[in-house]
Amino acid sequence: MTGAAVEGDEGAVVAIVAARTPAPLVLALRGLPGSTCIVAVSAQVIEDLVARDPDVIVVEAEAERFDAPVLIRTLRAQEALARTPILLVAAGEARALRRIGREVGATDVLAKPFDGLELHERVGVLLELALARRENDRQALAMRRDAAKAMLEAAARERELVRRLMLAAEFRDDQAGDHLTRVAGCVIAVAEGLGLSSAEADDVALASTMHDIGKIGVPDHILMKAGPLTPEEWDEMRQHALRGYHMLHDSPSRLLQIAAEIALTHHERWDGSGYPRGLKGEEIPRSGRIVAVADVFDALVSARSYKPAWPLEKARAHLESEAGRHFDPACVAAFLSRWDDIVALVQERSS
Repeated sequence: MTGAAVEGDEGAVVAIVAARTPAPLVLALRGLPGSTCIVAVSAQVIEDLVARDPDVIVVEAEAERFDAPVLIRTLRAQEALARTPILLVAAGEARALRRIGREVGATDVLAKPFDGLELHERVGVLLELALARRENDRQALAMRRDAAKAMLEAAARERELVRRLMLAAEFRDDQAGDHLTRVAGCVIAVAEGLGLSSAEADDVALASTMHDIGKIGVPDHILMKAGPLTPEEWDEMRQHALRGYHMLHDSPSRLLQIAAEIALTHHERWDGSGYPRGLKGEEIPRSGRIVAVADVFDALVSARSYKPAWPLEKARAHLESEAGRHFDPACVAAFLSRWDDIVALVQERSS
């Protein structure tokens, strides 16, 4: 069975489903501004209607030919037609028809015999409703697209801000750039080893590049000192964790909030002997526990003015021995599960 267009193909679409000839309905609906009336009288009515995506559907019930309530329920089960206004035209008492209409999902009902003008007005109202809904949907889609674009632009600005702050750290320490890049790579390995999504791992890795941002406030004679620090100098150096946190924590940016959390907690230790707050175990935020492993490992395998670089296997053995004391054992296990990737990263960034 096929559908046939009985008026122009421009404008809104009113679909008529009739068991017999739809001519009386078509004649009554002539004059709807810019409408296209469709006749669908085959067993393929559902496919025909979905394909035409009508603005309004008029279903004329003829009990001896097909079951209109079943048809309307079937239409409502189609995602494309779930919200399309449906007018049920049927013989019967008006109150009973309204009850049936509500039960099966009809938007409105019209009792036979119907007045042509009333049919015209009922369909006109439903058409206005449908077109208003479609315009609202169009505007909502445009707003969602604008919001998505704004979110992407905001995320790009956040990442640019982080990059600039990373550059600020590099100005104080010419070794910071490679260190921060390697730490971020190690963070991704640990985070993914712990089961974080790629997006979550990327966020923690990017935020980790600001873990030592508080060192901006450390005096040069301490930060650049070649030999061991005195107890007083160590106290001053340790202030960088709190300074970094205070620089970042009250930002509305989620990324900078993660960075503030890392800045504050990446020197905490699993056994509670770290600083600045002496947090223990899972009291330490996961981001801080992840960065602690990555930061210490890279510090060990990097040459500094006060020490040579450790061999990779010696640094690995140190992490293993400190799991459960300095480090979260799960973070160490995740780190070691990606050992080949870590080795490749260190060798690439050190070359």
